[in-house]
Amino acid sequence: MKLRIPFNTHRSWLVTILCLLVLTALGQKSLFALGMESFVNNTAGRGSFALFTKGKAAGIYSDTNDWPGVLRAAGDLQTDMRRVSGITPTLMHDSAVSGRQVIIVGTIGRCEMIDWLEAERKIDVSSIRGRWEAALIQVVPHPLPGVAQALVICGSDKRGTIYGIYELSEQMGVSPWHYWADVPPTQHSELFVKAGKFVQGPPAVKYRGIFLNDEWPDLSNWIGMKYGTVPISTNPPVPPDVANYSHAFYTNIFELILRLKGNYLWPAMWNNAFNEDDTNNPALADEYGIVMGTSHQEPMLRAQKEWDRRHQKTLGSWNYAKYPDVLQNFWREGVRRNKDFESLITLGLRGANDTPMAEGGPEANMELLKHIVDVQRQIIAEEKNPDVTRVPQVWCLYKEVLDFYNAGMRVPDDVTLLWAEDNWGNVRRLPTAAERQRSGGAGVYYHLDYHGSPRNYQWLNTSPIAKVWDQMSLAVEYGADRVWIVNVGHLKGCEFPLEYFMNLAWNPQRWGNTNIHEYTRLWSEREFGPTYAGDIADIISKYTKYNGRRKPEMLAPGTYSLVNYQEAETVVADFNAISSKAEAIFQKLPVARRDAFYELVLFPTKASALVNELYLAAGKNALYERQGRASANDYAAETRQLFAADTNLMTYFNQTFAGGNWNHFMDQTHLGYTNWNDPPQNSLCAIHLTETDVPASAAMGVAVEGSESDWSRTTNEAVLPSFDVFNQHRHYIEVFNRGKNAFVFTASISEPWIKLSETTGTLGKDQRLWVSVDWNGAPKGQASGTVKLIGTAKEVVVRVNAFNPTEPTRHSLRGFVEGEGFVSIEPEHFTRNITAGSNRWIKIQDYGRTLSGLRATQPVTAPSATPGKDSPCLEYQMYLFSTGTVKVATITSPTLNFVPGRGLRVAISIDDEQPQMITPVPADYKAQNGNTDWEKVVGDNARWTYSTHQLTKPGYHTLKYWMVDPGVLLQKIVVDCGGVKPSYLGPPESFRHNPGISGN
Repeated sequence: MKLRIPFNTHRSWLVTILCLLVLTALGQKSLFALGMESFVNNTAGRGSFALFTKGKAAGIYSDTNDWPGVLRAAGDLQTDMRRVSGITPTLMHDSAVSGRQVIIVGTIGRCEMIDWLEAERKIDVSSIRGRWEAALIQVVPHPLPGVAQALVICGSDKRGTIYGIYELSEQMGVSPWHYWADVPPTQHSELFVKAGKFVQGPPAVKYRGIFLNDEWPDLSNWIGMKYGTVPISTNPPVPPDVANYSHAFYTNIFELILRLKGNYLWPAMWNNAFNEDDTNNPALADEYGIVMGTSHQEPMLRAQKEWDRRHQKTLGSWNYAKYPDVLQNFWREGVRRNKDFESLITLGLRGANDTPMAEGGPEANMELLKHIVDVQRQIIAEEKNPDVTRVPQVWCLYKEVLDFYNAGMRVPDDVTLLWAEDNWGNVRRLPTAAERQRSGGAGVYYHLDYHGSPRNYQWLNTSPIAKVWDQMSLAVEYGADRVWIVNVGHLKGCEFPLEYFMNLAWNPQRWGNTNIHEYTRLWSEREFGPTYAGDIADIISKYTKYNGRRKPEMLAPGTYSLVNYQEAETVVADFNAISSKAEAIFQKLPVARRDAFYELVLFPTKASALVNELYLAAGKNALYERQGRASANDYAAETRQLFAADTNLMTYFNQTFAGGNWNHFMDQTHLGYTNWNDPPQNSLCAIHLTETDVPASAAMGVAVEGSESDWSRTTNEAVLPSFDVFNQHRHYIEVFNRGKNAFVFTASISEPWIKLSETTGTLGKDQRLWVSVDWNGAPKGQASGTVKLIGTAKEVVVRVNAFNPTEPTRHSLRGFVEGEGFVSIEPEHFTRNITAGSNRWIKIQDYGRTLSGLRATQPVTAPSATPGKDSPCLEYQMYLFSTGTVKVATITSPTLNFVPGRGLRVAISIDDEQPQMITPVPADYKAQNGNTDWEKVVGDNARWTYSTHQLTKPGYHTLKYWMVDPGVLLQKIVVDCGGVKPSYLGPPESFRHNPGISGN
């Protein structure tokens, strides 16, 4: 039966309906999806709305007078319902509706039915009216004659409605990554929307977008394969062999952005011009609801390639000092061409290819830039809106432009200041109190991918979301919330951190420092189901954490220590453990979900593990060659085998996986860097593998943990790292062969409390003997013994020192304890965390090198804290056997001096000594190319700062960290009593017992 809405009919049933809605809402338990309350169930509840049941689906109504983007999204909803249920719902576009249950989608003021429902007081849109991108989702009983129920999705504006539609799709089981990551829809025979009223939005950040950048080779090669090249043209000028970034490509990008609740795009620009390569691009972007912009180096809606194609051969790169009239006309054409489309116009001018502009130094560039901005705004006023303050504009303070701002250059208050981080995820600058009053507000340009110094990182995801939260939560606190734009490179590989970035921009209150694990688990459950979600989340968290502490492109054979703390081997073992775990889950998953799991989880984990294993093998090749081991050549061969395995893995991803659908997305080189830029092809040349002639005759060599020497070639005594009853470590001795022929060796102990894993063996290449201590039989106090190794007529003695004090014991200890001459501390394992008003140390889950991080936090208007007055304090109780000078290494994140005139400081004291100030980042610190400290810090993803302290007696001591400036983030603490050995991550955490963790 079809009915036409009687828009002049008086409404009825109001009191009954409202009572039912209230009672139903009170009786339902609220769950949460990725950021919003869950309103879709697979079982019916009181007053719930059936999306589809018993082989029938609710119809979908949208008004033909609504925004074209809303009508298109309604069509996507129809498709999504079919994907999930196998049933195609009826799609209606006029006021004639059919069916007892109807989904009504529409925008306030554009959809007559929505406005009628409001007038009849069947829905109340006051909570979203006039708000940016907000939506109301509500089950409405008896909305129309003959219609028993409606599910109303009502938007405050175009995108509000679209986001409401896609929220329903996602909760039904359609992932935003259904196209870009092959995530299949979750199948259901029945789905219901809970009775009640659900509101989403407005978002915390107004413009939330992505920058497709560094697109060659992967994305451009894939585009060329899938869409060919742009037809050669003279008007507009298009040269040969330009990858066809056409609307067929971009519409999939537009849809993804909207499904992620984004709204803003900087298009690919290395060799392309979005508006000219396909003239459908800008119109379709506007239709979909995407706000278009251009990158930090491309002002006034003109791509750099639009200039280059017209003028590069005759005028060279754009230069306002030389060609002001030409550039003014060029800009005017761009604004005029796009004036009817929603845009966020980039102002300013930089040199071509991400460089400064004019000769004459910063002063000349700054004065010229001031004039350029005035000219650009005049053009905008003439071509788009006489009231230029009503046209959204952004000025990106990137690289040298930030120096101009710091030197005093300003733009009108209605222009958004877009602060750029340092390209490595560390915010350079955030708004001051005065800047927070500007009508244009501020934003952040962030990177998940980068092409530049000190090293490219464009291959895999290396951005832990804990770091994203750390930096972008500061942006929220300090009011940089008008624009968030993130560089995602060629997109694939950045799926997980990109979606987190977008969700954080939408609702930062939902996602905080304490639920980072929850986000990862919920994301994993949405994509792969609940059965393995916890394990998958663990894999994602770990592979991104491991890659985040040293990006694969930055690895070298000696990055992780080969001899101290079993560091390099532990790193590889950890990678291989999650790779094996991912392989096992892959085999258990339904076949339909395996492609998505492979590209989102298994492949990056496996590829990362393989590269780390390659560098371990290469490191052993170099070390073993210096030691004279016959096995050095084996590790050269193993390195080559791993290189071949890497090549095969990339080839498999490109050509075999998913039927070759994503061919070229693993074209990016990642092995063989010798400078910042990626090598033309993967190579082992930079590693310098060595091979030697191995003599036939056997010759015993001996190496011990903690040393690179061959102790068979010296008369000095080899000494293992010390043993203690608290840590109860085991250490190793390696017996190796310097020749080809095998030999027999023996190992004997001088004391019965020394335990060996092996006492004899026939050795071909290498054998590791594990040494440990029988603490039940070890004497009290200091004890010493030896292990004697005999083979090929050689004898090597290795000293074993053990410490088993009377007091404290393992069980009486309170706090940490010194072992091997140091105390290594994970910051979250404090004895006490003492807050001071609103000043506090907060834990960020899964941040940093090994466990988590603790960040100094205070209100944005607060001055630096003073120890002993208003400074929160972390206390770590520890028992030290050493006296004299101790050196404390404070390992912090690479956070920068983001508050003008203020560095990053923290105070440290032991016991009751006067706190001493350390300054990891001075107030005048500049994060830029050429600053070798910055280049090292971002490569290490950590900063080491030292302080020294004097201790007059052994026993219990309390190490204290006093907050001074906000943003300091502790990753690890090492108290060096003289025993710390070189390593990348720092020593593993020391033994602790019942530290009595507390707050105030």
